[in-house]
Amino acid sequence: MINFPIEKIVPLCKNFGIEITEQQKECLNLYANLLIEWNEKINLTAITEPDEVVIKHFYDCILFFKAIDVPTGAKIIDVGTGAGFPGMVLKIMRPDIQLTLLDGLNKRLIFLNEVLSALGLEAKTVHMRAEDGGKSAEHREQYDIACARAVARLNVLSEYCLPYVKKGGFFVAMKGPTASDEMTDAKKAISILGGDISKIICETLPENEQRSFIITKKISQTPPKYPRNSAKISKQPL
Repeated sequence: MINFPIEKIVPLCKNFGIEITEQQKECLNLYANLLIEWNEKINLTAITEPDEVVIKHFYDCILFFKAIDVPTGAKIIDVGTGAGFPGMVLKIMRPDIQLTLLDGLNKRLIFLNEVLSALGLEAKTVHMRAEDGGKSAEHREQYDIACARAVARLNVLSEYCLPYVKKGGFFVAMKGPTASDEMTDAKKAISILGGDISKIICETLPENEQRSFIITKKISQTPPKYPRNSAKISKQPL
């Protein structure tokens, strides 16, 4: 088993009030090892070097808690979760959250179910396309927070994610250095979908890599016609 340098991010997280316990360090390390092991079988991540996994995956996701206050027991859905970022990291750091991991590729969810089992954590995994989940009664407007990391441009991503958020909840888009431009382009779409961009929070990872959190508050219900099918969303973004 590889020993991933989790200690590197302990003081960084402490700066914004997040203490990483010994148990959480063990969980993150086991998660990282499973990620590397499964990555040889299915494409989960291009980031495999231990230092980069810790900074660009784990620390990046833990910054979520600096960007937004997550209430105890919050219902969170990670849309297009992929290898489990940010959802799995959020669950490791805050086992109290009620987490749903949604992805259109079942083999990723098989991996995530193995991670959950190995870590002794509980979360719901849902094999469904994002636009289908947003239409279903089980998921539509049922979550306090919907989040997505590096899935699509914000005007497109908003149509996939905002339908999941209940009125008064939040959609958190994790982005890179293009966030400001994306936010400008997405204002119309977000308004149509019942949201209002409340803030953008910019962070700098070690080695000066830029990260941004675009936080949108759900202020009214999403009109029933949204989300549209994926072809329309991508060809005719709002």
